[in-house]
Amino acid sequence: MRPNRMQRTQHARRALAAAVLVGAVALTSACSGGGNGPSWQGGQQQEQGPKATAAITVPAADATDVPASTEITFTTEGATQSTVELKDAAGEVVEGALTADGKSWLPSGQLAYATAYTATVTATGDDGKPVTASHSFTTMAKPANQVRVTSFMGDNQVVGIAMPLILRFSRAIPEDYRDDVQRRLTVRTEPAQEGIWNWASPTEVRFRPKEYWQANTKLFYKAQTGGLPMGDGWYGRADLTIDAKVGAAVEMVVDNASKKMTVTKDGAVIKTIPISLGKQSTPSSSGTMVVMEKLKETVFDTFDELGPEEGYRTDIEYAQRLTWGGEFIHAAPWSVADQGRRNVSHGCVNMSNENASWLFNQTRVGDPVTVKGTERKLQLGNGWTDWNVSWDEYVKGSALPYEPATDTPATPDTSATPGN
Repeated sequence: MRPNRMQRTQHARRALAAAVLVGAVALTSACSGGGNGPSWQGGQQQEQGPKATAAITVPAADATDVPASTEITFTTEGATQSTVELKDAAGEVVEGALTADGKSWLPSGQLAYATAYTATVTATGDDGKPVTASHSFTTMAKPANQVRVTSFMGDNQVVGIAMPLILRFSRAIPEDYRDDVQRRLTVRTEPAQEGIWNWASPTEVRFRPKEYWQANTKLFYKAQTGGLPMGDGWYGRADLTIDAKVGAAVEMVVDNASKKMTVTKDGAVIKTIPISLGKQSTPSSSGTMVVMEKLKETVFDTFDELGPEEGYRTDIEYAQRLTWGGEFIHAAPWSVADQGRRNVSHGCVNMSNENASWLFNQTRVGDPVTVKGTERKLQLGNGWTDWNVSWDEYVKGSALPYEPATDTPATPDTSATPGN
C-alpha cells in the first residue's frame, strides 16, 4: 500500500465500512387521507417515497490527519440531482466543484491545516425529496517536507504558438504518484484546444496542444497541488495559477540547401533572410525547436567546451536560444560574406546585425524554429523538443490515459482539460 494517498488508499476499507448511507421510505395509511400505513391498489401493496440514497466514502467519518488536498468522494443511487457542501468549524462554506467524472467534489483551493470540516452530500430522487449524508473530518498538521511547484511562464506573459506550459517540482515525483499529480493539473483555453501533459523528467511536466496554439489564445492553467501527497512523506507546498496569452503566429523555417530563413506571420511570408549554419565539424541540428530565451546582448564563452584551439569569447547581439547545448540565432557581422552561401558557424544560425535586430523585434519566447537538411538530428531533450515528436509519441509521456476530444463534450466546459 502506498503511504499517505488519501484519494486512493487512506483507510480505504475503513472508509467504505464507515460510509454514511442515508435512505428514506415513507408509507401512506390505507383508507385515510393521511397517515403512514401501506397503500393497497388492485390487491398489491405500493410503497411511495424517496428512492435516492447518498454515501460519503472519502474522507472516512471522523477521520484525522486528512491531507489538505482531499476530495470529497461520494456515491448516490436513484438520484436525479446531487450536491456537495463543505463547511469549516465556523460554518463558513468552502467553494468547490464536482470533478469531470461527477464522482467526487474538489475544493477550489487547498484546505487549511489542522482544521475540522463537515461534508454534506444531498441527493434528490424522482419524488423530489432530498436525502443527505454528512460527516466530519480533520485535516493534518502542516507537514515539514514540502515540494515547491513553479511555472516557467509568468502571469500575463505573451508567448509564441509553440510554447509548452512547463511546471517544475523541487523534488523528483515518484512514478506511481505522477497520475495523482496530473489529475490536479487543469488547462483552460479560449478558444478550446486539445492537448495533454507529458512528463519530461521526474521533476518537470509539460503541456502542449495537439497542433500549435492558435494565435491570440487566452491561457489559464492551475496546479492544485497544495497539501497533495507526493511520495515518501512529502506534500505539495501550495497551489499555483497562471493567466497568460499567445501572441501572433510567427514561424521560422531554416533551409540548409538554400542557406535562407523564411519568416511567416499569421500564415504570410514577411521576410527571407540569408543565413549561415554550422560548418561540417560543428553542424547545426535539424528539427523543430522553440525560442527559449532572448538576449539582446550577451557573451559567448566556449573555451571550456571547445578547448583553446576552437574556443572563443565573443560579444553577441540579438541572441535567441534554441538548445541547451548552445545553438542560437544571433547577429554575426563577421560572417556576412558567407551568409546565404556557405556554413561557417559553430552550430548557430548566423545572420547580419540588421536582420538579427529585425527578427529579434518580431519574435517571442515560444516561437517555433524548424531547421532542415543538416548533418545532425536534433537530440530529444536538448531544448524544448516537444514538437520534434509525433502526437502519438507525445501522449505516451502522460501519466494518465489519453482521451481524444469528441464532437459532443461530456461537460459543458469544453475548454477545460483536467489531468490530460
